[in-house]
Amino acid sequence: MSKLAGRLATIKGVLSNGLGVSSRPWPAAPRRILVAHRLLLGDTLMLTPLLKKLRLQYPQAAIAATMRKEILPLYSAHPYGVQALGFDPNDVDSVNSIIRSGPYDLGIVPGDNRYSWLARAAGCRHIVAHAGDRPAWKSWPIDTEHPMSAQPATWAEMVAQLVPGPPAPAFDPGEWPTPPWVPFQRPTSPYAVLHLGATNLLRTWFAPRWFELAQQLTERGLVVVWSAGPNETGLVAAADPSGKFASFAGKTDLPQLLHLLKHASLVVCPDSGVAHLSRLTATPSVVLYGPASERLVGTGRFWNSERQKALIEEDFPCRDQQHLFKRELAWVRRCDRRAPACTFAKCMEPLSTQRVLDACDQLLDNGR
Repeated sequence: MSKLAGRLATIKGVLSNGLGVSSRPWPAAPRRILVAHRLLLGDTLMLTPLLKKLRLQYPQAAIAATMRKEILPLYSAHPYGVQALGFDPNDVDSVNSIIRSGPYDLGIVPGDNRYSWLARAAGCRHIVAHAGDRPAWKSWPIDTEHPMSAQPATWAEMVAQLVPGPPAPAFDPGEWPTPPWVPFQRPTSPYAVLHLGATNLLRTWFAPRWFELAQQLTERGLVVVWSAGPNETGLVAAADPSGKFASFAGKTDLPQLLHLLKHASLVVCPDSGVAHLSRLTATPSVVLYGPASERLVGTGRFWNSERQKALIEEDFPCRDQQHLFKRELAWVRRCDRRAPACTFAKCMEPLSTQRVLDACDQLLDNGR
């Protein structure tokens, strides 16, 4: 399989539906809506305010969303009635399946505008996205472009603003139906999940601090378990080489991980997909921010900020990049550098074990 076959299928779909430029008015009452993207787990979950808003604005509409195949199980119970469509540009069958799922009255493209071509190939009659993506060809099929917010906002809020109308009410965990999960042996005592992994290694915390935190939480009467992705087991081995604490690293799929988080008394993790998963379950969680902008990816108004504490060293000097999905925003302060541009996460150093422990204690005290 190759991207070429998927691209040819997309071009064929676009030609059959007509490219068009700003020729299709915004549908007054769309009956079929497609959200076209291929975001990572955390960014995908940040679309939740958009999905809820769409359901409230258009209660009778059929809503579909493309996403990476590995994320599909999380949406198998159809939150907000959304049909998740697996999408891999290297798999022409998945591309053709999305194209055949159309036509749609409205297409929404969050983040990377290249997927506006897929939306047009699937027969979206009107496509909306944020302006300013580069290069310009990404946005040729788009009918309506909105600038990203000139004022500080979470990215989730900015995406939801692509659809007219008031923002959706705050999230209630009962709105997300539990996906089917294969039973596994999780801790029966009150336990804390320490998730070590993140997509960027520069977002991860330091191994000795993880172990020290685990010991301190054990003294507080919690059973501590490690968590990490299949390719991140080395992080757990570095933090706990003797295997003192049980590890679920690489042993759970997404529904099982959601179940593990749901029944935990506490979650501690870097800025990662797990930080967003813990919002779904409203589990008390401490999120460690280094390079990322908590202002951009934090709880905002939609998620329960009382259940999640963000730890970040504000105004860190090298957190100085001002772009988001290739758009320049004057108020943004983030860092997307990786090795060799940056080889050590100095921005994580101020997050001491004691500082993290104090945040944990505050959440645990609030839960008692």
